[in-house]
Amino acid sequence: MDISVVIPLLNEDESIPELSAWIEKVMIENGFSWEVIFVDDGSSDNSWQIIEQLAAKNPAFRGIKFRRNYGKAAALNVAFQAAEGDVVITMDADLQDSPDEIPELYHMIKKDGFDLVSGWKKKRHDPISKTIPTRFYNWSARKMSGIKLHDFNCGLKAYRSTVVKSIEVYGDMHRYIPFLAKWAGFRKIGEKVVHHQKRKYGKTKFGLDRFYKGYLDLLTISFMSRFSKRPMHFFGLWGSLLFTAGLIIAIHLTYEKFFHQAFKMTERPLFFFGLLAMIMGTLLFVAGFLGELVSRNSSDRNNYLVEKKAGF
Repeated sequence: MDISVVIPLLNEDESIPELSAWIEKVMIENGFSWEVIFVDDGSSDNSWQIIEQLAAKNPAFRGIKFRRNYGKAAALNVAFQAAEGDVVITMDADLQDSPDEIPELYHMIKKDGFDLVSGWKKKRHDPISKTIPTRFYNWSARKMSGIKLHDFNCGLKAYRSTVVKSIEVYGDMHRYIPFLAKWAGFRKIGEKVVHHQKRKYGKTKFGLDRFYKGYLDLLTISFMSRFSKRPMHFFGLWGSLLFTAGLIIAIHLTYEKFFHQAFKMTERPLFFFGLLAMIMGTLLFVAGFLGELVSRNSSDRNNYLVEKKAGF
């Protein structure tokens, strides 16, 4: 199969019929073998009934329904495991992503050799209260990840099948799938300017909370990519530095007390800074040691992605 289109959705019953007809038209015109996987993330409207009707009429349309709302990352993760196409394309169900972009995204993966192609909504039809935080957020993501993408949060992306089968998307990490892919060893990541359409039906599901959550997730994934297999390298280093600084302060105060002047140790503020540094250093070192124990005993400690073999 050429293409799997993955569409997570929540209460989008007005847009599903138009979107599905548009996708079908594009696929037929280009002669692709294809499937569309809708993931109903706990909708309370008629979204699932419409998906069932589409699946009954055309087996290329498939659906997965969650009992409650789990979030976009969970929807994508489930659909990625079910996808059968050589190229997996994700898009939102609100008609702001154009299915007309599918053929070029497909060719960028199959012919140009990209592992992942991310859409870039260069001209957005969003209020300034959304566009300015988005630009700052994308700038931060570029700096921390080292991936030169302009729009990390664009829902329209294309992946080689091996990419989505090799990563696990959880929490709110759907924003950082390019980061997860790079972490898994897929480094040929491209970008394509895509058309951003105004929302035709319903209202946006995202609030301002996604910006601070996005930054927290960015810090999490940045830390995990560097230290998940070696937590002692982080906690042990800073713990040792803090403990050493505290020890130096203690030695200095002890020398001053016995050889230069008599004073009570507890009367010197420096004493408490040294004591705090030694305690924090010890706690960080212990945290690193415990992290190493957890890492060494995890089931995926030797779960490495092998690309090719020869002579076996």
